[in-house]
Amino acid sequence: MGSLYTAAASYLDARAHGGRWLLRIEDLDRPREVAGAAERILRALEMFGFEWDGPVVHQCDRSEQYDEALRSLRDRNLTFACCCSRLQLEDEQRYPGTCRSRTILAGTPAATRLRIEPGHVSFEDRIQGVFRQEVSAAVGDIILKRRDQIFAYVLAVVVDDAAQGVTHIVRGADLLDNTPRQMVLQRLLGLPQLRYAHVPVLTEPDDSKLAKSRRSVQLRADSPLPQLLSIFSLLGLAPPDSLHFASIAEIWRWAIGQWDLRYIPVGLNLRVSA
Repeated sequence: MGSLYTAAASYLDARAHGGRWLLRIEDLDRPREVAGAAERILRALEMFGFEWDGPVVHQCDRSEQYDEALRSLRDRNLTFACCCSRLQLEDEQRYPGTCRSRTILAGTPAATRLRIEPGHVSFEDRIQGVFRQEVSAAVGDIILKRRDQIFAYVLAVVVDDAAQGVTHIVRGADLLDNTPRQMVLQRLLGLPQLRYAHVPVLTEPDDSKLAKSRRSVQLRADSPLPQLLSIFSLLGLAPPDSLHFASIAEIWRWAIGQWDLRYIPVGLNLRVSA
């Protein structure tokens, strides 16, 4: 339900403003990828009436573009190699800069980190309002490429957003504190700054994370409509009873016409009643 809710918010905002809605499969971590997961995502989106613009982009096919961006940063001495393991850093609140000035022996497994200098990053979220973060104090030097040589999410999405001409992003508030880090990268790579809107993350009535075992969306072709209407209600819309007998296309047209970000509650979490 949480994924459907966030996707619907993004889709409605794009369509209500005459924008394009792009679909990207973020499959960088191939060893952890569940077989057939991407295909199931596409089928589910189609079943719920989503229509995306252009081809589906797979991040696993874009290593060359990420390497080029990393090379640009490395050539300006904005990165460094870090051989610290997760175990070595597990007691740290932020990366302490251990390898900033350390010489790493050739052949040593090492991540690539971005040098984060002191300074605040702030932006006005379209839902949450002004958000400000001292990235250096919050997380320290961020990883762009892991020790296992898998590119980090933060680098890949920044490169891909620019390549796809993205201007607006609507996503879950669990990524709110990640946004300033992306903005730092955008500036260093000379890429456009984007507009962000972070919808509250759905939680159980006790404020715990929404449990798939309790509230998983039943992917049944004969029942997407009531689930979609429930999502619209969570997004601050008030579907009339007449829509319970409408087609999927009709309820999307209704929701697009009613869409307004001001209906969405301000806050990081939104409780889902039993």
